[in-house]
Amino acid sequence: MVETDLWAFEKALQARGYTRIAGVDEAGRGPLAGPVVAAAVLLPPDFAVAGVNDSKQLTARRRDRLFDRIHAHALAVGIGIVEAPEIDRINILQAARKAMADAVAALDPVPDFLLIDGNCTIDRDLPQTALVKGDARSISVAAASIVAKVHRDRLMLAHHCRYPLFGFDRHKGYPTLAHKTAIARHGPCPLHRRSFRGVCGVRAPEQSPLPFADEIIAHGG
Repeated sequence: MVETDLWAFEKALQARGYTRIAGVDEAGRGPLAGPVVAAAVLLPPDFAVAGVNDSKQLTARRRDRLFDRIHAHALAVGIGIVEAPEIDRINILQAARKAMADAVAALDPVPDFLLIDGNCTIDRDLPQTALVKGDARSISVAAASIVAKVHRDRLMLAHHCRYPLFGFDRHKGYPTLAHKTAIARHGPCPLHRRSFRGVCGVRAPEQSPLPFADEIIAHGG
């Protein structure tokens, strides 16, 4: 079964004496807008929630259900968020690594080993291993991928209420045709990553046909 295979890394580490193994993953490297969000998840050895897998392989409804069950059964869940201005300042790779490090720092109890999705380790003084496609190979990383994805999607749904012109409720900031068309028509909003191709160099028109929602509030509309 897939669930049994996903425990292989955790079981190998437990055999070496590690007891608090956290999976770490991020969501949001590719979008043109919004933060990169990371999650660190510390599961108990008897975690038995079925269906946990790479978040990209799951429907949104299934992710939402698993998100709640992971939070209910995990020993600890940590979240790290790096917003667009800092992404522009330090680049998306370093922003993702920082978000993951912040997510690990938020864990209580402190893990004694980290399994990190991707090919880079992070700036935490803990034993750690980077796993390419770890969200499909480790139960802990898979759980972190679900938590990070759902947490970020919910943030983008909230942002849609402030910036409805861009359709964040539909594409969550990813570079769809509709999103790129909205950027070209209205110019970027404060959530956009100004260093990303498709945003860089795009200026707002002198008169946008519709103001952003926060501008309506600011002007008493």
